[in-house]
Amino acid sequence: MIKNIKRILGVLVAVASLSIADSAPDMKNMVQNNFVETAQKGVKLSGYVDSGYSYNFTGASSGTSNVAGRFGSDTAAKGDFNLYALKIALEKALTSENKAQAGFRTDVMIGEDANYLSNRTTGQDGLNNDQNSNALFLEQAYAAIRAPVGNGWDFKVGRFVSILGYEVIERPANMNITYSLVWQQLPIFYTGVLSSYKFDDYLDGKLGVVNGSDTDNNTATGGNSDGCALIASLNVTAPSGNANWSNNFQYSSNSENDTAVSSTSNATFIAGDNGSRGSAYTFIYNSWGNWSPKFAKDKLLFAFDSALGTSNAGNSGGINTSWCLAAVYTKYQFNDWFSLSSRGEYFHGNNFGKIGNTEGYQIADGTSLQPQGTSGMDLWEYTITAGISVIDNLLIRAEYRLDWGVNSVYGLNENNRNGTIDSVSSGPAQYVGAEVVYSF
Repeated sequence: MIKNIKRILGVLVAVASLSIADSAPDMKNMVQNNFVETAQKGVKLSGYVDSGYSYNFTGASSGTSNVAGRFGSDTAAKGDFNLYALKIALEKALTSENKAQAGFRTDVMIGEDANYLSNRTTGQDGLNNDQNSNALFLEQAYAAIRAPVGNGWDFKVGRFVSILGYEVIERPANMNITYSLVWQQLPIFYTGVLSSYKFDDYLDGKLGVVNGSDTDNNTATGGNSDGCALIASLNVTAPSGNANWSNNFQYSSNSENDTAVSSTSNATFIAGDNGSRGSAYTFIYNSWGNWSPKFAKDKLLFAFDSALGTSNAGNSGGINTSWCLAAVYTKYQFNDWFSLSSRGEYFHGNNFGKIGNTEGYQIADGTSLQPQGTSGMDLWEYTITAGISVIDNLLIRAEYRLDWGVNSVYGLNENNRNGTIDSVSSGPAQYVGAEVVYSF
């Protein structure tokens, strides 16, 4: 009996061995065909770590202040150490060849900026406990396609950054640490399709169809939908290559969504009021340009950014608003390691609807602020930034910023965030900050 059992086990082992031997090549092929090679040719990993310190001279130590038009990470009262962002980008870029090809790009940010990029309404109450360096923001994720038509017709399909504005989401790529008033009022990303075509060395254009600004919701116009937006751009480059002029347009079939103010506490805000019934719209024209004069030998740079917008609320509860902004920039590179940049800005709205910093609030002493929609709003801002490139891939910057304007500075009652405010003034609101950036 024991001998028979041993014989049976021996046969089973032999069969199993043959089965494993036969399946090994198939298993090897399966792994080779399905696993993602991290060192795939043409795929590049890049990014940066951006951290620093900021100090706002406005507000109480408990953190109950806000400055109209400022980005959330830049509004914390008193001092704050910041992890602005850890950015990681993975990309397989299209080559310069005019042939059928495809690629992709994905950008992810983690940090305090990600918290406000995901929802710029966060922090509108000005409380410091809105700061969150654990937040995650998907900046871009799109497939890139080139059709060999003419000079090459490129497409992005998915989620991609806005075509509007001189400044970009990445702080280290801008002239200043803090974001401009213009950037804060423009869309930052779209979800849809964007095509681009370079006519020659001097002229290129873009055309796309997307969901409403800064949203992944659907393209219908009723209820809480975001409508559909048409975006277009025409860029002109000087023959000498030292100047650019970009003209950008956006038309949306609904009011703005998640741009600069909240729709939860004040349903009459035009920006964020997407409860319309089909008659709302938003139009934005943005023009920016830069010029590096030849006589300065690439040490001097001038730039401007401007925007004009109008929105129709589309319902009886909302208000219509129009606004305009302008910013001018200068930068001088003294030597290989030191530069100085400055920025001056102006914002005007025919009411408080675009920034919406005081609607619905009463001052704690019982007096009232001017209700939104009854008066214009004017804001000014000036910033100066010093940059030091210590070693390769390491940038250190220090900055001073001044904001002022009608009802530009206000503090909320910490115990009643949607009720009363402690104070309101026209400023000035002063800010100092520094950042350290390592890029890879």
